Formats: sequence, structure tokens, C-alpha cells
Amino acid sequence: MALNSKFDYSLYEPLKNFKISVIVPVYNEIATIERILREIIAVPVPKEIIIVDDGSTDGTREFLKNYSHSDCRAIFHEKNQGKGAAIRTGLANITGDVIIIQDADLEYPPDQYGDLISPIIEGKADVVYGTRFIGVHRVFMFWHYAANKFLTFLTNILYNTMLTDMETCYKVFHRRALEGIKIRSNRFNFEPEITAKIFKKKYLRVVEIPIKYFGRTYDEGKKVGWKDGISAVWTLIKYRFTD
Repeated sequence: MALNSKFDYSLYEPLKNFKISVIVPVYNEIATIERILREIIAVPVPKEIIIVDDGSTDGTREFLKNYSHSDCRAIFHEKNQGKGAAIRTGLANITGDVIIIQDADLEYPPDQYGDLISPIIEGKADVVYGTRFIGVHRVFMFWHYAANKFLTFLTNILYNTMLTDMETCYKVFHRRALEGIKIRSNRFNFEPEITAKIFKKKYLRVVEIPIKYFGRTYDEGKKVGWKDGISAVWTLIKYRFTD
């Protein structure tokens, strides 16, 4: 199978024994929400799509209230709490065997699900990280890239790992990998918290695969800022020594 090629699900027998849960945290993504849902739905695998609107005010909430598809379920936060809180709500409502986190902003194309889930359904991994900086990616925002590299380097020092992209959205879990993990972070520090707690379970098998990534600028709607970077550093250090 060619990496990031169109995945031939019809030839992949083990998929019949797995249900995929896709968690989509959403905040003010009216420009992209319809397209991202269409692309997720087009992935030909048994799945549920749990969309958590985190208090959107730009029309996303109204769109989702009127949106209907058999694979989709929308849950609404009354006020904005952050990505971590939205994912926590999603995790409390899943029924699948494999969980995929999917941002709603078109930076991460869902046609990569086949590559992302294959190490898990082949029994070779418990968790898969999609690394943005090895595969096809938009070449821009050096300082954002440098911050990501620093946070990944800190992760590797603290947890004795070999990650290349800790902050990636595409984190895929077998359900059993999340057993006993309680997520406390409400905002973007979900990423370092879940990473810390996964690696503290030393028996879990974590693998990385290259993914396509088409990042957007702050003018285009990117929400992560420098304060989130500081929070990520503290989160990595804190959960190295506490629960």
C-alpha cells in the first residue's frame, strides 16, 4: 500500500471487526464545517461522527442544529470552553473501537484515515500519531514550526521517546489505550496532556506515520497562540510527575 494513497478498504478484511469514532471539536468554523463533514462521511468505513460545538457564534452552531446525517451526532456546549473540553465531551459519547481526533478546519484531509488506522487494526500499535513535517505539508510559519519542534524535543527528553510531532491533531487511539486516563485540560494543552499520559503507560505501542498537512495562517483562522505554547511546556512538565 502506497502511503497516503487512496486506501482500498474493500480489500482490508479486518475493518469489518472495527467501528471508528471520529471526534470533531468545532469552534467558529462556518466556512469549513460542511466540507469537512462531507469528507469524513466519504471515508468508506463503519463509523460514527461525534461533533462537539464549543459555543460557536459565527453560524456554525445553527448549521449543525439543522444538519442531519445517519453517521453524525452533534453535541453543543452552551459556552466556549476550549478544544480539550470539547474532546472530553466527545470521548464521553463514543461507542467505537478506534478513536480519531479530527479538526474542522481542513488542515488535515480525512482521506488519510486508512493509513492512520491500519497499524492499530493490524495489531501493531495501540496509538498512532500523524506527523506533519515528514509528509506533504504547506511550507510556512517558521516560528510556529520552531515552537512545535521545541515542544516535541521537550516531550522526548521528559518521556524518553522519539516523536517528531507531539502537537499534531491526528492522534488515533485504540479504545483500550485510553482506559484509566482522565483528561483535565480544557484548551489546546489537551495535546501535551494526552501525550504525557499515553507515554506514562509504558506498555502501550505508539507509532508515527507521515501525513498530509495543509496548515492555515492566523489571517485564515488559526487559533493556537504563544500563550498555548507556554501552557504546553507547563503541562508536559506537570504530568511527568503528577497524574
